[in-house]
Amino acid sequence: MKRDYVNENDWAPREIEGILARAAEVKKDPGRYRGALAGRTLAMIFEKSSTRTRVSFEAGMFQLGGIGMFLSSRDLQLGRGEPISDTARVLSRYVDAIMARVFAQATVDGLAKHASIPVINGLSDLLHPCQALADFQTVQERFGGVRGFPLCYVGDGNNVAHSLLVTGAKLGARVSVVTPKGFEPQPEVVGWAQAAARETGGAVSVTTSIEEGIAGARAVYTDVWASMGQEQEAAARVAAFRGYAVTEKVFRMAGRDAIFLHCLPAHRGEEVEASVIDGPASAVFDQAENRLHAQKALLLTLLGS
Repeated sequence: MKRDYVNENDWAPREIEGILARAAEVKKDPGRYRGALAGRTLAMIFEKSSTRTRVSFEAGMFQLGGIGMFLSSRDLQLGRGEPISDTARVLSRYVDAIMARVFAQATVDGLAKHASIPVINGLSDLLHPCQALADFQTVQERFGGVRGFPLCYVGDGNNVAHSLLVTGAKLGARVSVVTPKGFEPQPEVVGWAQAAARETGGAVSVTTSIEEGIAGARAVYTDVWASMGQEQEAAARVAAFRGYAVTEKVFRMAGRDAIFLHCLPAHRGEEVEASVIDGPASAVFDQAENRLHAQKALLLTLLGS
């Protein structure tokens, strides 16, 4: 039966742990997997521009022996009103899997519903599940494990925060999200994370207090304050998020061995001080690299190799 990775809440904790275990293997011995997806094709649909998502998936497919096919919304009949269901069914006749980086979660959900091949959520306004895999791979590498690990996210309660909550809870981590009032993560997603945490022994919390959320954290994470599609809100968000930047002072509230994480791109001087993201505790480029390894592991898992 085909599986999709459009919402990590649909996956059992042991299954996500299995993807991360394979990601570590892929990173350690990439030659072992060279040619594992020979002759396979991944259709990559992009409604939003990208650096990490496009390059990591395209390079990953090449390294596994397959090919990634870039398709912008202008390249597809989706841009001219073709139903998502038709696009999904047509692509299912041509390629082996679909990755979509889109605005609405309904778009990637629709692709998954109507495609007969695996569909991967490369990013939606609701979730960023591939990013969370790379994030927790980075944590696992640095600290030896994820279960019980305290991670604090500071900023907008956006797709990155959502996936950190759900994936973290599935893995038994302790995830706190700190946002200004009115920018909290969606209650439904928090509910998914709380249910997962009850199963795994993890913990999730949402607060407006940086001091409360960051106390004892061993990873401090942030993201841009205005995501793609929110540019018109940028000025208002800068005002609303004043006091929620990860400055050196804020970062020092975390544990002594804490690392700094950011999904990139970053706006130095807004959500994070340059001295933090460019400092010795920063793991952002290891984190970015791990997009490649985690996604290769995901592709191998979904395509049965």
